Amino acid sequence: MLKNALKQCGLIAILRGVKPLEVAAIGLKLYEAGFRIIEVPLNSPEPYDSIRTLRTTLPADCLVGAGTVLTTDQVAAVKRAGGEIIVMPHSDPLVIAAAKQAGMACAPGVATVTEAFAALAAGADVLKMFPAEQLGAHVVKAWRAVIPHEIALLPVGGITPENLAAFIDAGASGFGLGSALYKPDLSAEQVGQHANKFVAAWCAVQEQRSK
Repeated sequence: MLKNALKQCGLIAILRGVKPLEVAAIGLKLYEAGFRIIEVPLNSPEPYDSIRTLRTTLPADCLVGAGTVLTTDQVAAVKRAGGEIIVMPHSDPLVIAAAKQAGMACAPGVATVTEAFAALAAGADVLKMFPAEQLGAHVVKAWRAVIPHEIALLPVGGITPENLAAFIDAGASGFGLGSALYKPDLSAEQVGQHANKFVAAWCAVQEQRSK
């Protein structure tokens, strides 16, 4: 499911700070814009309630999961809430294994090639390159030369509609989008506007590359 979702749209919404009462409207705006993967970081207010709400609100082809997952107990709680993907800032092999054993996709955070291959050996489905601001597009290009092409590289941190193309040209498969897409207290309409800008930038690059 994760590969299919990334093929439809390589943009992952990170809703850090979202509240359960507002998450359904925001999720629907993201889905309308074209997003097919949404994560609720666990340091958000009542994150499991938000995950549960998204999962019951959105169509089945939209993956819902958790970010900032640090422990195996949290993996289990995300599963109970209906989550389908575990996103981590680090690459603890125990957390990766727990996610895979629970039947969920896993995107651990890595910042070096050594960490990347260790995460893949532990069962990672994709690699979250974090923080992208520090790594830069040149590092994505270097990694792409040695990481198997079928493994998605997903830079996270500081990605905007304006710099997205440079990372894709370097070999990025998609992106996790945080504060440039969503910040607490933004309305669903505002998030939808940001989402449309990101999707337009993504589609423009894909169209250019297909020529």
